[in-house]
Amino acid sequence: MAKWGQGDPRWIVEERADATNVNNWHWTERDASNWSIDKIKSLLLALSVENEEGMCEVTEVTKNDGEASINNRKGKLIFFFEWNIHLSWSGTSKTGIKYKGTVEIPNLSDENDIDEVDVIVGLAKDEPDTKLLDLMKTDGADKIRKALLKYVDTLKLEFTHGMILPTINGVQTEQPQSKSKMDLQVKAPTSQLHVQSNSVAVKIPTCKINLKDEFMTSPEELYKIFITEELVQAFTHAPAAVEAAKGGKFRLLEGNVIGEFLELASEQRIVMKWRYKSWPTEHYATITLTFTGKKDGTELKVDCRGVPLSEADQTKAGWQRYYFDGIKQTFGYNVRLF
Repeated sequence: MAKWGQGDPRWIVEERADATNVNNWHWTERDASNWSIDKIKSLLLALSVENEEGMCEVTEVTKNDGEASINNRKGKLIFFFEWNIHLSWSGTSKTGIKYKGTVEIPNLSDENDIDEVDVIVGLAKDEPDTKLLDLMKTDGADKIRKALLKYVDTLKLEFTHGMILPTINGVQTEQPQSKSKMDLQVKAPTSQLHVQSNSVAVKIPTCKINLKDEFMTSPEELYKIFITEELVQAFTHAPAAVEAAKGGKFRLLEGNVIGEFLELASEQRIVMKWRYKSWPTEHYATITLTFTGKKDGTELKVDCRGVPLSEADQTKAGWQRYYFDGIKQTFGYNVRLF
């Protein structure tokens, strides 16, 4: 036990510059997902390429699924992002013939170098072959990668404002860091930063969990159970609040589970931000529920990304007990239908 007047200086509130998060000791997180969606869209829709064959341009971002966040621990910034992006493009040849095509970017992630990001360019269905496709596969793909790198640079430079709080001496304690192979180091004059060689970056180790089960009911009925407040209360046997809309919040099991719906595709898929109350503050997993009709019922696949590694077993057990078993026992969906 510490002697009176000799407490751990990390917890001495009265000497902090702002009385919050002294020396940036505590884990803090900022969700950059919505900002990233808008930023990526604005960067990609501005792209066009041209040569002697004609001109091509990106016309639409048709899909942008994923997440991004910035975490501060002990004065270090750690970046996490993972995106699956689909684009539409159009081209016009020098003779005036118009073409349409697609672009898929399935692996924009903090774990991949920009040269490792796949940019898959193709023509739309029933479009005839054209040399404009080669233009998009070369110059177009190069511009797309440069735009994505600009997104990463902007993420680290603009969205991080206020993440590193002032210390008692008015200086920051560490340069922002990322586990990415991309160059995510935030540059700053040495006069503004005091680097401590004994500082160690700390992040929450996370994992992916994949679960699967079968329910003797239709995809339509099983889908409704997850988005209908009265039915959620029935299978959890506890008060619940559920707002079944994109961006809608939910609160289950007396507040022990909370989250937000990111996507609702009727009878097919639900994507949501989801967390246990005991998890680190503001840390959410991304959970995707996929409903597939089978001969005797519905197969439900649950893909969880970003689950704290230390909570993996509890999360698996919780989904089995409160969701799978709860639904089957409450609605009788473990009984085969004839």
